[in-house]
Amino acid sequence: MSVAIFENTIEFARQQDETDPLAAFRDQFFIPQRDGRDEIYFVGNSLGLQPKQTPEYVLSELENWRMCGVRGHFEGDYPWMPYHNFLTEPMAKMVGAKDSEVVMMNSLTTNLHLMMASFYRPSDARNKILLEQHAFPSDHYAVESQIKFHGYQPAESMLLVSPRDGQENLNTDDIVQSIKDHRDSLALVLLPGVQYYTGQFLDIQAIAQAATPLGIPVGIDLAHAVGNVPLQLHEWGIDFACWCTYKYLNSGPGSVGGCFVHEKHHGNNDIPRFTGWWGHNKATRFEMSNQFDPSLTVEAWQLSNPPILSLAAIRSSLDVFESVGDFQKLREKSVLLTGYFEWLLENELAEQVSIITPRNTNERGCQLSLTIETKNQSGVEIHRELERRGMMTDWREPNVIRAAPVPLYNSFQDVFYFVKNLKELL
Repeated sequence: MSVAIFENTIEFARQQDETDPLAAFRDQFFIPQRDGRDEIYFVGNSLGLQPKQTPEYVLSELENWRMCGVRGHFEGDYPWMPYHNFLTEPMAKMVGAKDSEVVMMNSLTTNLHLMMASFYRPSDARNKILLEQHAFPSDHYAVESQIKFHGYQPAESMLLVSPRDGQENLNTDDIVQSIKDHRDSLALVLLPGVQYYTGQFLDIQAIAQAATPLGIPVGIDLAHAVGNVPLQLHEWGIDFACWCTYKYLNSGPGSVGGCFVHEKHHGNNDIPRFTGWWGHNKATRFEMSNQFDPSLTVEAWQLSNPPILSLAAIRSSLDVFESVGDFQKLREKSVLLTGYFEWLLENELAEQVSIITPRNTNERGCQLSLTIETKNQSGVEIHRELERRGMMTDWREPNVIRAAPVPLYNSFQDVFYFVKNLKELL
């Protein structure tokens, strides 16, 4: 799909939807209703919509439980004992990893703690963690608590990187330089793939190339990146990554998260980790020995059997992505859809709406973060009024409206009507 120029007309938006090869995927999702009409739902970066096939997937496991009881662990089309393995191949494909490097388990912050138990190994000389100044609070809390757990002080052991004065986004050169400047004291780099507030897609490969030769582990929080931007975790050589599945992966509130550990760490029994039965070698797990024999894949970091109903919802969502085929198709539509959004805002509301998300499409996903400048209304009041009109975005303190037209289920008409309504309010 390509266009030479955008137009601010509903006819243009309709034409783009009619020629969009992915337009039919919208019909595979339940769209919330407002006054008998579809909401314009731009909050897939917070909670993705439910695929229409998800109830069938979940109910199937409830039926298997009803009919088979404990035998459901080993019987049926998708037995529970290996159920997480049914998600591995499509998930690994989405993040650019080998199957052995990806597992679905726990929640995002739990996985961050498990990874830091293995990869944050501080000493008096090297105990700092590089984190962004405006990290998502849960990441900040996790890092702070890990530092305290090891007997160090966050004020001294948290190395915070910030945008340059007068800028909103992080500078890759500054991150790389900070890594080099603190090479002798850094024990871990932990950064987002896509920054939650600004929507900036960081140059993960450049960061890894700066840290890895210095023996500094690199971990990435992919909560806002998975299902949103193209990823090549294995090729980039990062040590670990964690993500949730309820945003762009559309798997339901609080759904089970995902974890990546690069294969270079598999089979290394010198790595400290918190262990559980599900991380034990599958071939000998039921011998019930108290001698832990770790799996030779990322599964060695598993603790317990996962909640099957949540995994069923994830499998449903991944099947939708699989039916799209190449993720690049979604990426191409995302670039075009968000580009149209950006163009309309700049042409219609440039004096009142500022976009703090990078303009370079290689440095962002589908989200645009907007600040509103009016004399009579605050940004949060505009956000609330949009919501009353069925235009769903989310507000992030201190002054940003986040709007994410998701290529799987949002349309060019959604973008057109959103900007039209915002202009009426302003």
